Amino acid sequence: MKRMMVIAALSLLTLTACGETKQDRALSGAAIGAGVGAAGGALTGGNALGGALLGGAVGGGAGYLTDKDDVNLGKPVWR
Repeated sequence: MKRMMVIAALSLLTLTACGETKQDRALSGAAIGAGVGAAGGALTGGNALGGALLGGAVGGGAGYLTDKDDVNLGKPVWR
């Protein structure tokens, strides 16, 4: 389980900086975090909804705190 959480955290931090503005990165980080959290919760036998909420909050926060120069994966699909 600890290994899975480390992989999820690294994936989340790597992918949170999608977008050019803080709002874009926060939105994409929240979406990615919610997906990773739900999957992590379901795979570990926990609550998928709780994992999605926690992952979305962490991903949104990490996305908001990153700068576009930290990791730039291009224009988000919704733009």
